[in-house]
Amino acid sequence: MGIKNLMKFISEHAPKAVKEVTFNTYTGRVVAIDASMCLYQFLIAIRDSNNYAVGLTNDAGETTSHLQGFVSRTIKMIEAGIKPVYVFDGKPPELKLEELAERRAKKEEAVKLMEDAQKDGDDEAVKKLAGRTVRATKEMNEQVKKMLRMMGVPVIEAPSEAEASCAALVKYGKAYTAATEDLDCLTFGTPTLTRNLFFGDSQKRMILEVTLKTALEQLDCTMLEFIDFCILSGCDYADTIRGVGAETAFKLIKTHGTIEKVISEGLEGTKYKVPEGFRYAAAREIFHNIEVVDKDISVKPGTVDPEGLRKFLIDENQFDAARVEKYIERLTKAKGKATQQRLDCFFKITKTSVKDDEKFDPFAKKRKSTAKAKAKGGLKKAKKTIGKGAAASSAA
Repeated sequence: MGIKNLMKFISEHAPKAVKEVTFNTYTGRVVAIDASMCLYQFLIAIRDSNNYAVGLTNDAGETTSHLQGFVSRTIKMIEAGIKPVYVFDGKPPELKLEELAERRAKKEEAVKLMEDAQKDGDDEAVKKLAGRTVRATKEMNEQVKKMLRMMGVPVIEAPSEAEASCAALVKYGKAYTAATEDLDCLTFGTPTLTRNLFFGDSQKRMILEVTLKTALEQLDCTMLEFIDFCILSGCDYADTIRGVGAETAFKLIKTHGTIEKVISEGLEGTKYKVPEGFRYAAAREIFHNIEVVDKDISVKPGTVDPEGLRKFLIDENQFDAARVEKYIERLTKAKGKATQQRLDCFFKITKTSVKDDEKFDPFAKKRKSTAKAKAKGGLKKAKKTIGKGAAASSAA
């Protein structure tokens, strides 16, 4: 889930933090990629044209959609001069286990609904439900890691959440940006986050780059306040307060400073009820101190293993031999090509600045309404006074 409605909130209230970029913006740059998210995307998107209920498979009936997706996407990036580093999830924090259990339950329900739709011959319902039934296995993850290493692409196994280690790589200066659809990567502190990097052409979505520092400046809040705001808005590690969305959460944090004070001072006598066992402090600890990759970890690309790729893709997973040869040819050529230097190597790039009058004021509407009401009240009072004066003059 990430942080509920965070992208919408930042786009509306800290627009200077968001800029539209192109795929080639990342030429010559290292990009830390949330591999687990990519894996799910491929399992959902790459389906058997004759039976949308299943993905592509090999002769043993094992799914290969994820392999097809990773090899195609990775070669496209390398050809564009992008240096991908894939980061895989490790052990999830205990607080997330409940969220994962709920997701599994929803998948099981979707599987039953899809089976019914297949029996009824309802193809549209099958297509809608297919994505909700997808499951990524440990074996799938291991297959992708094996293939990427043979492609000479860096693979990093995070000790915990992949987004947190992606954020760490950017903070260390090992990568320029974290490519993920989950905005909690910002809550983990990535200086730069890129959304829709792989959807720009196929789904006509804008590729967006978000800068954390600018977001904090325009929202006029500290990182500590931002983390508490994200937890109140809704995250994977704590329950939510019913009725409290991003707008309300931000106002509460700006008024009271911390979740503790929001609970003790801000919600007293309101309609908002704090759920029993609200684990906000534990969630905060995760965002502050989750285990991530070491600073000295290498993101240096390796060499291509053509024979290993042929054996793995053709012999073990029945990929078309001619297509695999084309993949190897493109990959070898792209890796041997000198990366084009970026324009910002020659010109000074102007950094985004936020003026005081551009900072977000969550209470602006309320202040405006109050001022308007006061002005209206003052006008009524003035008219009343004038009326009394006129009456007094007539009597005299």
